[in-house]
Amino acid sequence: MNAFDLINDGIPPLKLSDTGLKGLHWMEEFKVEHLPIVDGSKYVGMISEEDVLRLSAMDQTMETQKLSLIHPHVRKNQPVFEVVKMLAKEQLSLIPVLDESDRYLGLITLSDVMKHYAESGIFDDANGVIVLEMSPQQYSLAEIARLVETEDARIMGSYVTPNAAQETVDVTLKINQQELSRILASLTRHGYYVKEHYQQNQFMDDLKSRYDTLMNYLGI
Repeated sequence: MNAFDLINDGIPPLKLSDTGLKGLHWMEEFKVEHLPIVDGSKYVGMISEEDVLRLSAMDQTMETQKLSLIHPHVRKNQPVFEVVKMLAKEQLSLIPVLDESDRYLGLITLSDVMKHYAESGIFDDANGVIVLEMSPQQYSLAEIARLVETEDARIMGSYVTPNAAQETVDVTLKINQQELSRILASLTRHGYYVKEHYQQNQFMDDLKSRYDTLMNYLGI
């Protein structure tokens, strides 16, 4: 699954022709800290509640005012764990999704990510998760499983996410143990690129902590 699959159609972007007051109203209605601004299909940037409150005239359109914007985004084909990284890095409640031509496609909220991980079962029966990036020609689940089993572990499940822009695939492996260092070393020795690795409890606890912090901030 990639970013495009998680796009939330329930939260519209602001337009340059909208006022700051409308932005504040929508932030309260949708329980978010930021909202994207678009000009047609062009992504202009993200505005926060604090930025709106600093506008010289909140009842005037934003295109007539000096805006303080940030420009974080993810591409539609980026895997979900990269969406999580961007949300954490920028401390956002949502992130815009763009296509390869920088056109705005929609947004993903932190709640959407939480729901994805709760429903996907990616961490069911797994203590660790490893993400490998490779060419499609390099992919052999049987060979990867052999290397993992050599380290006295088992693959409990896997799925493949294409990266069309890079012509590679991400292979996500659910492992039945938390200690991954020997498995990671073995995969690296055999020419595999380890893109990400997580321990189940660490990853979910961190994600839940960020979600709870956001909900407390919003007073929910």
